[in-house]
Amino acid sequence: MAHLINSGTNTVPLICEHTGMHRRTAQDTILALNELAIVCQFMGEKRNGHYEIVDWGPIRKDWVKKNLKDVLDVLSL
Repeated sequence: MAHLINSGTNTVPLICEHTGMHRRTAQDTILALNELAIVCQFMGEKRNGHYEIVDWGPIRKDWVKKNLKDVLDVLSL
């Protein structure tokens, strides 16, 4: 989810379209990023704003990008 947001798929409708998640699941997943110490903030106005990853916490963003294919294979996406 953090990679999607960081890559520009950063609104709930875009996330739902890209992943096939239901709206509530996408919203819950965004909120759960905090449990991984990933800081994700909503920027802008309610109807036309977007999410941004402010801090990746313990996750190395470059590692995710480098290993994204393997991560997706494991998740079967």
